[in-house]
Amino acid sequence: MAWPFTNRDVGRLGEESLNYEHAQALAEIHALTFPHAWTDGDFLALLNNRNVSGLLLREPLSDGGRNVGFVLVRTAADEAEILTVAVTPKWQNFGVGRRLLNRIIERLNADKIASLFLEVDENNKSAIALYKRLRFEQVAIRENYYTKAGGRKANALVMRRENV
Repeated sequence: MAWPFTNRDVGRLGEESLNYEHAQALAEIHALTFPHAWTDGDFLALLNNRNVSGLLLREPLSDGGRNVGFVLVRTAADEAEILTVAVTPKWQNFGVGRRLLNRIIERLNADKIASLFLEVDENNKSAIALYKRLRFEQVAIRENYYTKAGGRKANALVMRRENV
């Protein structure tokens, strides 16, 4: 569904499988989203592992062709972990995160992955709500896992989705 007075129709976004050539673009999106952003070197190292994959969404060329968001996943045996999901601020709350997660879940299902894990800051209420809508359940807490501005600490909720 297109939102009134905007071209932010998630259905129009193009989709690409991630590879090492996307490292710089991922670092740029990550820096817009997280206070402790990963570098292009971090992404390059991850993307050079055969068990790491993901998706990038981008605007149509007619709208500028800008990168909108991505999801990065690592698999091991019949389990997978979402390493990070990031959506540019301009595109947040328009369904980009949901589309990224739905598409990666489809891929993991096709690969016979049984369990999908992720970690999320306990204060990120919108992300937690999305994960719960996608059938993730909290299975653990990692205390003081994230370092926030000013050195504050926040817990990470470990969530799992079975029967991906």
